[in-house]
Amino acid sequence: MTNKRHDLAADSVLDAVGRTPLVRLNRITAGLSPVIFAKLEFLNPMGSVKDRVAKYMIEKAEADGRLRDGQLIIENSSGNTALGLAMVAIQKGYRLKVVVRDSISPEKLSQLKALGVEVHKVDHTIPPEHPDSYNRITPRLVEETPGCYFPDQHNNRENNDAHYHTTGPEIWEQMDGRIDYLVGGVGTGGTLCGAARFLKEQDPRIKIIGIDPLGSVFHDWFHRGELVPPQPYEVEGLGDEFLIGTMNFDVIDDIYQVRDEEAFDWARRLVREEGLMAGGSSGAAIWGVIKLARTLDTPKRIVTILPDGASRYMSRLFPPDEGE
Repeated sequence: MTNKRHDLAADSVLDAVGRTPLVRLNRITAGLSPVIFAKLEFLNPMGSVKDRVAKYMIEKAEADGRLRDGQLIIENSSGNTALGLAMVAIQKGYRLKVVVRDSISPEKLSQLKALGVEVHKVDHTIPPEHPDSYNRITPRLVEETPGCYFPDQHNNRENNDAHYHTTGPEIWEQMDGRIDYLVGGVGTGGTLCGAARFLKEQDPRIKIIGIDPLGSVFHDWFHRGELVPPQPYEVEGLGDEFLIGTMNFDVIDDIYQVRDEEAFDWARRLVREEGLMAGGSSGAAIWGVIKLARTLDTPKRIVTILPDGASRYMSRLFPPDEGE
């Protein structure tokens, strides 16, 4: 399941997953002592870090017989895992049905439909404890659909393993082992926690900072052990209404809480100051990096992960009438 060398022609688009660039940020970080690098996960084939998870989880399920030729895959997703699974399903001959909140960006929804994915939309205002809520309806659909396969990215630690085996080692190699902090958003937690586990095994001094949106439950649970009632928020791909199995708090040193407007503002700054077309969750990560960097007066080396691109959120980040 390792990636093939990218200087050779790939056998399929699946071999192009991973090995994304790590670049130093220069303009948005002006005046700060730390040196800041961003891993450009929006350069994966389907445009997000979730390509790694989709490929890894499906290939693991194939290897141990949980997934068989032509089966239907059912998953719930904020969109990026669904798009990654669509790519994998097309390449490997599976059918795909995804459960999404009806607040999903129109750009993601259009892409899913273009890929031939069956989409089941859920009212995002339904309380999380309701049986038809986003997190609760998918297991029921799975039970009602004999012979399907449910990767369960929110509770399956293979999500984390995908990043333990790919994202973490790539960061370590690209940074030549010189890294002080890793900062990243927490959605399922798979990306940050998987990469963090690998990096801390190499150097336990590395600090891991998670970014959670205001309205999610992770921040208050981490700091106070309190499970607060979730509230609506707009940034996609971050946070959750429940504590989930892939969120490994043991490898996290701190969690910052970001507001929607802060995440979107910093995403716009990434576009305009660095020329990086990254989405709202990337803006949240950069907000966290800057918040951390302002507390440091030495040239510490900080890495962050930019999970997906701005093209999936243009109607939200850059409304058509903006600037007219």
